[in-house]
Formats: sequence, C-alpha cells, structure tokens
Amino acid sequence: MVNSVERPVTIAVAGSHSTGKTTFLSRLAHKLRHHDLEVATVADLGEQALRIGLGILYSHTYASTLWIMTRGISNEVANWPHTDVLLVDRPVPDALGYYLAALAYRDEPPDPVPVGHLRTLAAQHSTHYDLIFRTTLDHELPLGQDEPRDRNTRHRELADHHVAEVLTDLAIPHRLLPADGHDTAVTHAADFALRRIACPATDAPQRCARH
Repeated sequence: MVNSVERPVTIAVAGSHSTGKTTFLSRLAHKLRHHDLEVATVADLGEQALRIGLGILYSHTYASTLWIMTRGISNEVANWPHTDVLLVDRPVPDALGYYLAALAYRDEPPDPVPVGHLRTLAAQHSTHYDLIFRTTLDHELPLGQDEPRDRNTRHRELADHHVAEVLTDLAIPHRLLPADGHDTAVTHAADFALRRIACPATDAPQRCARH
C-alpha cells in the first residue's frame, strides 16, 4: 500500500523548459521554510545527462530517458528520511513526455515495448507524488541562460503537448500552473503541505477535520 510508505510530502512540477518551474519551486521552498519545515529539492537532471554523454531535448533516447527516470527516483528516495517536504523539478512522467516529444520531432515512431516499460515506471512511481503542477507554455517568457536550452519553438510545443498527454493518459492527477498563476499556486501548495503534515492521510478523518 502506498500510504504505508514513510516519505515526505512530495510536490512536483512538470512541463516544457523555461516555463517557470525552478522559480516556482524556489518560492515555494522559501515559504515552507518560514514554517520551520525541512525542505529538499530534487533538481532537473538534463544537464547531468548531457555531461555524461546522454542525449537531451530532441536528442532524447530510451537510454537517456531511463537514466533520468531512475536517477530521479533514486534522488527522491535518498531524501525521504531527511525532510518534511520534497520538491521535485520534473517528476518521472515528465521525462517520458520529453522522450515522446523527441521522437515526434525526429518523425520516429515510438517502439511500444520500451515505451510501455517507461509508461509502467512512470505510472507506478507517480503514486508517490502528493501534488503535481503542470506549467503551460507561454512564448512571451524568455528562455533562461543558466543551462542548455532548446530555442526551437516546435520542440518546446511538442514537449508541452506530450508532457500533458502523458499525465492525462496515465490518469495522473495534476493542476495547471499558468505563468500568471504562481502566487495562487505557491499559496495553495504551501497550505496543502502544511495540512498534510498536520493530518497525514493515514490519520483518523475526524481528527483531521478539526484542523
């Protein structure tokens, strides 16, 4: 049973690059720490993948996607014993969306066997996310300069589309995070984490209702 696993409240943000994910999580971490909570963040792994010779963006392969997914899971689990709230910049399904976007960009049909493996991994691990936001692409937002970026408009649109499609197809609950909705989302996420910590899902409903 997922509820029997001892882990922190986990909040993740998925979506195309340069849509404000890292900035949002930084703001949320700051707000949570004001409540004396231990907060950890699992960062985007694209730059690490590039450094070890794996393709990213429209060069993603099955191998690079599997590495990002499994390394991301490992990094998340490593933080479970040490933190109250875990923030994830790109949850596991995000990597699958980027792989499908890369295949579409290269006009390559997806192989159902490896894609099926990745879908199973994404679906199963996503039960460990308590709250997922998905950013929406806004072409007026400037691309960041602090890491390798894809300035190809078509690929960014494909990534936005396929990340959304993966979350929908796998029936993974999530909330939209538009560029102008960060203030509301930060407040919602912080309140969500505080309520979950005060009243874990395994607690008696009557006791939680009093908070």
